[in-house]
Amino acid sequence: MEHTPTIRAELDRFLQQEGLSFSQFGHIADMNRGAVSAIVTGNKPLSIKQLDRITEAMGLPEGHFYDLFVENYIIDHPPNMRRIEPFIFRCAELDKLDAIRRVVGAIMDNLLYSPKLFEIAEGLLEQGRHAAALLLYEGVAEAEKYQHSERLAVCQYRIFTIQVGDDQRQNLRAATVFEVFVERLDEIDQLDAFKDLANVYRSLRKWDKVDEMARKIRAKAEIQYSMKHEQRSRERDESVNKLSRPLFVYISYADLLCASVCEAQGDYQQALQYTYAYTDLGWVEETDETTQHWIGLFQNWAECNIYVNTLLSGDISVLSDYVEYIAASKVDNEMVTKLLNLILAANRYHLDVNDILKRFEMIIDSFVQQSSSDMYTKQVIPEQYARLSYELAYYHLHRGTYDDGFKYLMYSMVSYHTLNNESYYINCIGLFEHFRTHAVPETMQKLSKFIEKVWLDNVKENGTANHCG
Repeated sequence: MEHTPTIRAELDRFLQQEGLSFSQFGHIADMNRGAVSAIVTGNKPLSIKQLDRITEAMGLPEGHFYDLFVENYIIDHPPNMRRIEPFIFRCAELDKLDAIRRVVGAIMDNLLYSPKLFEIAEGLLEQGRHAAALLLYEGVAEAEKYQHSERLAVCQYRIFTIQVGDDQRQNLRAATVFEVFVERLDEIDQLDAFKDLANVYRSLRKWDKVDEMARKIRAKAEIQYSMKHEQRSRERDESVNKLSRPLFVYISYADLLCASVCEAQGDYQQALQYTYAYTDLGWVEETDETTQHWIGLFQNWAECNIYVNTLLSGDISVLSDYVEYIAASKVDNEMVTKLLNLILAANRYHLDVNDILKRFEMIIDSFVQQSSSDMYTKQVIPEQYARLSYELAYYHLHRGTYDDGFKYLMYSMVSYHTLNNESYYINCIGLFEHFRTHAVPETMQKLSKFIEKVWLDNVKENGTANHCG
């Protein structure tokens, strides 16, 4: 039977090979002789700090013995969280995710360790070590899947926020799994959770789900707002302070989401009614600086969306005013949405907006997708950038400005491939095929190379046969 090597045996072998005494090695490793002796003889458990010092003194790379540490001091011993916690944090620093996975698997048969493992996961998340935290949240969630606990719901919320990324198919799966757990969260925490779900569904253009989430946000936020101002207790104030936004914002944001649903469905009059609702904020009782900031944001969004819904309904008399409004706006992520609505109206009503696009050309070509922890910025804006590029391509190609048309079409195609949005990617391919005869050889070559890249990516992901050599 093959025996698993031990760190103790490896250290003993090294000392004999190098002819070092306990004292000499202790000097190299910044440890006293007694500690080295106790480790070699097996009379003392090894801490992760000591292991790192020993590893460095032996001239080995960081984390070299971590797999053995799991075998020798975690799997073969009763779990000791004072040893396990620093080990997990150190593994996270060195990206030793397999070691963390083995630790979680070794100790999570016992539910008694769930609270501490959850606490460690929260610490890792706060440090930005999302991949390591995800393993712990998944371990706790799996162990507690029959417990119906609030901690299980929080784990699922954390898993959802970590998993949401560029891949829209994965985002849909993550949202679908998490939605089952939302209402097990604390009532206050539900508000941010429903908001995040709404923004992911909004980026996926799942308007029935956006509408459902918005109505739940409004109903729950109204209850919490009434309770806050009726009870005015310190405990309730502390609970509300956990929110990422002032409480009244969730009520108004629900109206904004409903307006976006109506706009997407072409019901511009109803969209305007929701817009007027989140403009009228005279009922808000708070008067602090943060409240005023958010009231200002809603008023700004309302001004924009009144122009947009009027314009998209066919009243092009507001076009020049809308353009001046955009020109006076701060250049930020919201600029993508403002220009998208402009070009949507141009394509729908066959408007000549060449001069307007020339005016904003530098802004359009400077858009970058910035990473953010906010679901709106992380999800909605990238999808709208991809759609803006598609609508610009459609506009230019139908007007015979083919160089610009194909340029924006490639932007859109790449963006939708990154987002793993197959339907809109196919739309890009279809638009290209419709205007293929107007593409110069260089454009054809770029498209061919990109399609080949997409093919090879799919081959790699799906394990499809590739015989091209």
